[in-house]
Amino acid sequence: MQIGTWTLTAAAIALAVSHALAQTPAAAAAPVVRMAADAHPSFAVAVIKPHDPDVGGTEFNTIGDRVKIRNQTVASMLSFAYAIHRHQIVDAPDWIFHDRYDVEGTTGTEGEPSLRQFQEMLQKLLGDRFQLKFHRQQRELPVYAIRLAKGGPKLNPTAHPDADPDQESNSHGTEITQTYTNSSLPDFILAMQFFLDRPIVDQTGLLGHYDFTFHYTGDEVRATDPNAPPGLFTAVQEQLGLKFEPTKASVGVFVIDRVEPPSAN
Repeated sequence: MQIGTWTLTAAAIALAVSHALAQTPAAAAAPVVRMAADAHPSFAVAVIKPHDPDVGGTEFNTIGDRVKIRNQTVASMLSFAYAIHRHQIVDAPDWIFHDRYDVEGTTGTEGEPSLRQFQEMLQKLLGDRFQLKFHRQQRELPVYAIRLAKGGPKLNPTAHPDADPDQESNSHGTEITQTYTNSSLPDFILAMQFFLDRPIVDQTGLLGHYDFTFHYTGDEVRATDPNAPPGLFTAVQEQLGLKFEPTKASVGVFVIDRVEPPSAN
């Protein structure tokens, strides 16, 4: 899953919502050997470097036991690792939102990690190499409540209940198509919250896993085709039977007690 800027742009979405455990075309042709479901992996080796601003693109990526994170801030890594929005990170120094890093490493456990295992690895890396320490509080914040639209949800119960949750994104110009397989509402929210200006709170009551696809224009301002699909909010309502509604709610925040630039490799 690619996580880039915090604004809703076609470029950010096209990259950001691609599968968190993306593979190259060559790697995708070979069977993927998954890490044992009960494994709790860590980085066996991790090289962290400041990102070269002349090199474009951003990513969170695993291929087998190799992990690559590129052009990410500590805030974006923290958001991905704990499935939180940027605005749920409080009392943090400014540099964690601006300084960008590249991370390359290998796991200490055989097989390719799941999304949840990748998140666990990143949580450990932030604690070990960035000395991240925090405590949690509840605070009332502006949020988007995701609720059922009129007529109810248009989500198909998954046809692949034994598969790993999967999220893929394809883009053509400003048009984006997202496909979710065996995904829950929290999986959908994890992807969506990186591109909205508020945290998302699930008020749908939906507990299942679903397969669904929706098509939208990521940047309506730049769209040149008068027949382009609708923007994200309209597409979610029309195609998924869900809606984002701005409100205020009590949400968990991460109060940063300590964070340091990365320790030496």
